[in-house]
Amino acid sequence: MPKGIQLQPHEPVPRPLLPPGARRPAALALAGCVAVTAALAVAFARQSRADRLDAAVDARIRGGLDQYHGLLNLLAGLGGLLPVAVLTAALVLGCLVARRWRGAALAGLSVPAAVALTEYALKPLVGRSISGDPSFPSGHATAIFALAATSAVLLANPTRPRLPRAMRRPLMGAAVVVAAAVATAMVALGYHYFTDTVAGAAVGIGMVLLTALLIDRARPPGEAAPGPAATDTAAIGTSRLP
Repeated sequence: MPKGIQLQPHEPVPRPLLPPGARRPAALALAGCVAVTAALAVAFARQSRADRLDAAVDARIRGGLDQYHGLLNLLAGLGGLLPVAVLTAALVLGCLVARRWRGAALAGLSVPAAVALTEYALKPLVGRSISGDPSFPSGHATAIFALAATSAVLLANPTRPRLPRAMRRPLMGAAVVVAAAVATAMVALGYHYFTDTVAGAAVGIGMVLLTALLIDRARPPGEAAPGPAATDTAAIGTSRLP
């Protein structure tokens, strides 16, 4: 290296939200979520009653859980606007403290976007109702599954894997179990049909996957693609003459 030229360390390339090997499965899962939502929307557009599948599943859920009314109300409350906003803000704050900028963007964008898509686009467009109220997709299921999917993505490829994989996997599973319990509670309490919650889960998970893929694809200004040429360019660009 010529005398007088000093190379300064450059900022490391931000770690992607999804590992390279998970991007194709994530894209396929996103396509599946879109297909499920679209198929159910077409099947139940402008309906105000349960079909044969919903009637059978809803009756089993309500009959088996009717005696747990207090617990069901508690679970349903977790998918409400205020709890979801608080949990989303906690995820964003945690990512900011850990300097996971992409993680903060994922939580701050995907959850509100999923809820907005459900409440302001899909519910009016599909027009399915239960007891006179718009029901498709379930807003509670959308929000809680978006939170669960966001948590799973953040745990899948952490910047500093302080938690071993043996602990991260049960945490992912617990997030999914809680989300499923909230969706089940909404059916048991008579607020939604079973297929409303399936569509809500698809919307929530799909929006998180879409947002993660877009964030990973986008590059901040000045960030070069990884590789030998990019490394050489970054090194030359950060050199300084005395």
